[in-house]
Amino acid sequence: MVRRFTHIGVSILLLAGTALSSCKKDKEEAIDPVIPAPTPYTLVVPAGFPTPVIPADNPLTNEGVALGRMLFYETKLSSNNTMSCGSCHQQNKAFTDGLAKAVGVDGIANPRGTMSLANVMWSNTLTWDGAFPTLDAQAHKPIENPIEMHQSLAVGVSKLQNTTTYPPLFEAAFGTRTITSDLLLKALTQFERTLISGNSRYDKYTKTQQGLSADELAGLKLYSTHISPRIVRGAECFHCHTLPLTSSNFAAQFFNNGLDMTFTDLGRGGVTGLPADNGKFVAPTLRNITLTAPYMHDGRFTTLEQVLDHYSDHVQMNSPGLDVNLIQGVNDPIFNPGRMGLTATEKRQVIAFLKTLTDSTFIADKRFSDPFKP
Repeated sequence: MVRRFTHIGVSILLLAGTALSSCKKDKEEAIDPVIPAPTPYTLVVPAGFPTPVIPADNPLTNEGVALGRMLFYETKLSSNNTMSCGSCHQQNKAFTDGLAKAVGVDGIANPRGTMSLANVMWSNTLTWDGAFPTLDAQAHKPIENPIEMHQSLAVGVSKLQNTTTYPPLFEAAFGTRTITSDLLLKALTQFERTLISGNSRYDKYTKTQQGLSADELAGLKLYSTHISPRIVRGAECFHCHTLPLTSSNFAAQFFNNGLDMTFTDLGRGGVTGLPADNGKFVAPTLRNITLTAPYMHDGRFTTLEQVLDHYSDHVQMNSPGLDVNLIQGVNDPIFNPGRMGLTATEKRQVIAFLKTLTDSTFIADKRFSDPFKP
């Protein structure tokens, strides 16, 4: 009888323990923290700019943008933990690096210069040759490229996963502590889409029709004018650098601007395989152009004066596939045939206008700065 009573008692105790354990588990499940949904990011688009197109599967959020900013400046994404995206895209240079050709983590020079990321959200082709159709497609390239950051995304993900910093940030931005290559790139591109430059003196002029000097206004007119030989003088910049965005990668257009007779860099032709595309490159943004020297895809010109001299007087007119606007853009076919032929005054005026495209607020905006520096 005693043994039976003991057996029953043990059974009751076991049942009670199981019930208590179940209640405890239910209670723990009930109080598990609910991860708040990320907060939509308020994107301010300058007046006159196109409506931005943001991928439906990667909307901008405060948490995603903040995470992307950290990743943009995170050296763990490079093979020796010394280089970040921000190494080549420096804010004080409008997210370029001041070099003719970008230099990667192993000290090897890239064949081309670093392009500005200003207003990259509107780009329909990325890089000088348009090899990538979207920002999302391009973002992985500099990380894995052996002459840039030279590290696989998988290794970078592993490094971040093993920190105490990043898993909770990914959880806040995407609802999971498991870091993946896809989520890493989504955060990076969220931040890059916020790099909007639209507060230059030119932009203020478009709102008030005031604030530009006579030379700057004359330069704007030359910039925006199609030449009518010996009747209307112009510089025809707008064909390739259309305002307000001032770049052709927003329209996925590529041009041979008469730099060379033969092409050591095929440009767009290296992507398409079409001989007609050889020597063609995207026209980069002219916003903040005073901060992004040297110029052209290979950095061959160090000053804006050299750039204007090229277009005015030194275009290789027999270059295969030369853009038609450079062929036809001759101000005085009688006294200066085959050349645009800008005067010294006109060159100075165009450069004066280009300087009005500098956005001092863009290069000082704390939202875009390195979060790891004070």
